[in-house]
Amino acid sequence: MKELLSLNYEEFKNEILALGLVRFRADQVFDWVYRKKVFDFEAMTNLSKANRALLKEHFTFPVFSMKNRQIASDGTEKFLWELSDGEYIETVVIRHPDHITFCISSQVGCQLGCTFCATGLSGFKRDLRTSEIVAQVLYMEQKIGKEVNNIVFMGMGEPFLNNEAVFKSIEILHEKKGRNLGIRHFTISTAGIPEGIKKLANSGLDVKLSVSLHAADDEKRSELMPINRRFPLKELFNILDYYQKETGNRITFEYILIDGINDSLEDARKLAVLLKGMKAFVNLIPVNPVVPRFNRPSVERSKAFEKTLRDMGIEAAVRVEKGTDIDAACGQLRRRHLRGDSF
Repeated sequence: MKELLSLNYEEFKNEILALGLVRFRADQVFDWVYRKKVFDFEAMTNLSKANRALLKEHFTFPVFSMKNRQIASDGTEKFLWELSDGEYIETVVIRHPDHITFCISSQVGCQLGCTFCATGLSGFKRDLRTSEIVAQVLYMEQKIGKEVNNIVFMGMGEPFLNNEAVFKSIEILHEKKGRNLGIRHFTISTAGIPEGIKKLANSGLDVKLSVSLHAADDEKRSELMPINRRFPLKELFNILDYYQKETGNRITFEYILIDGINDSLEDARKLAVLLKGMKAFVNLIPVNPVVPRFNRPSVERSKAFEKTLRDMGIEAAVRVEKGTDIDAACGQLRRRHLRGDSF
């Protein structure tokens, strides 16, 4: 059996034709799935019973079981899903006055081991399949009764370590006959995998790129993000220069502010020097206190960091926080569930 959500329109159309059905059936099914959010062939009432039975025999949908759903006072929602093999992933709905963003996962857990991140603390299990990535978007849209405006691969996992599935899922969700989400409404967030960044630059996928930086010198960044020992800043920024030359796109840099570790004015000045000459925006994020030794800086200290960057010609802003009264940091729900904590 084929996973329907792993097929783009042309692939699904060819499967339909191979079954002896007319091409229009592919359009009908895509309408049910991507527009009406119906994932049961029996409910596709404009298809004959024989066609429904045939489709059910040849295609499947990912089985997700919602194990927990938290809703913050600001409307942010977090879902914990159990997959068919008993593994768990998280997804987040972030509500803004004029749009909705989904933060979705690309892997079950993460193997990079960033010291401040809850996802890495629970280990890495496996890559998500294309169908499981697409399903996150469609199943959340069904749950909240609204369509998403922006999708960020900023949940569990490193997207560029699951390139094929991530790129294919973007292609499918961008498909005009399917979900038809504009290509510039996708963002891939990476800890800094040069090969993945190069593939994106050469892919023709005009999606946005976000890089988790968190320090402007190798020693400090390697302490926070072990991946920096393999791909130090010089190598990372060489490929980012290549990316900008190929695409012309601005890069967003995520910078988690940790009290007494990477939030001094000297850290800000080093960061400004590192980013000089680039089309860049720095998203400053006070750390979510997942690890006891990592604390948030004061509001005044965060604002001083932002001001220093701006004074040195770097666009930056302290992010307006969402979901602070729930387990909003990526990996927290999964970690609590695996420990057997009560919710």
